Amino acid sequence: MTLFQRPTPPSFRAEDTSSEVGTSRRGFLKLGCACCAVMAAPFAHAQTPSPDVARHLAAAKEAAGSDLGAYLTLGQSADPNFKPEAPDLAALMKMPAPPPGKAFDNLYFVGSKWVSSWAITTSGGIILIDAMDNEEEAARIVEGGLKTLGLDPAEVKTIIVTHGHGDHYGGANYFVRKYDSRIVASEADWTMMETKLEFDSPLWGRPPKRDVSVGDGAKVTLGDTTIDILITPGHTMGTISPLFDVWSGSQKHRALLWGGTAFNFGKKPERLQAYIDATARTLKIAKLQGVDVFLSNHNLYDGAVEKLAAKSAEGPNPFVLGEATVQRALTVMNECAQATLALWNS
Repeated sequence: MTLFQRPTPPSFRAEDTSSEVGTSRRGFLKLGCACCAVMAAPFAHAQTPSPDVARHLAAAKEAAGSDLGAYLTLGQSADPNFKPEAPDLAALMKMPAPPPGKAFDNLYFVGSKWVSSWAITTSGGIILIDAMDNEEEAARIVEGGLKTLGLDPAEVKTIIVTHGHGDHYGGANYFVRKYDSRIVASEADWTMMETKLEFDSPLWGRPPKRDVSVGDGAKVTLGDTTIDILITPGHTMGTISPLFDVWSGSQKHRALLWGGTAFNFGKKPERLQAYIDATARTLKIAKLQGVDVFLSNHNLYDGAVEKLAAKSAEGPNPFVLGEATVQRALTVMNECAQATLALWNS
């Protein structure tokens, strides 16, 4: 692995905000955790929002259209009466894992119904993005999924941990121990994982030992593939949103995997402002780079499981959203965050 690093921002010591996180149910068990707060009935506010809140929510709703409602649910945090429920992590983890699948010629889904792991194949091995909740899942879902897809788990040379929550790093030590994989995370989240975890659960594996630290603008290269590291603080202060190319035959697409979506940090205006700034900056970067594939590390947001089920050799690839839709998704997230901050400032 060749790694080029730029200076990183000052490290961030996280605080325990586990009581702030929640989920809800609508018809069946929805997904909710430290990394993924899910709300029902977007904008069903019990009272009329202030003009500033209403303006941002209206902009979010317009950008969401009829296809991006999963991101629109972030706007529920702009309701002063919204009370998130405690998630049932054990129930989420017990949901049957979907079949692994091939999203692009060089990108594979090897995750569960509620938390994702993605494998990028290169001429020098496999780059894994996130490693599930714990080592049992890493073996059963990720390693097993790779084998089902005809990929060799021993080729997992690099694991990029998008952020320092256990549902994304929990299985990393399995690959370190068995295959000597290298672990990449941001400086801020390495520090958080080493000092005070924002969230923890006995159902999650232990954080990996510090390995490769990256900052904004770094490049992680394996074989013929380079991953551009974009630091998008907010969900954690060191959240990584990787940018990379995916292929369908001779057709190349530019993909962005947003590394942390929910406002899971309690009422901390500085964190939410970081999220607002990160989404605004990423909007510009995505436009400049022509990003037309927008992925998540939670199926709730990008519908990866459903897209894999709908994907066919003859039809268009459902993962290719188009540049305009990617812009709309980032806009929804940005406007919902601005609405929430407007509420806090009112």
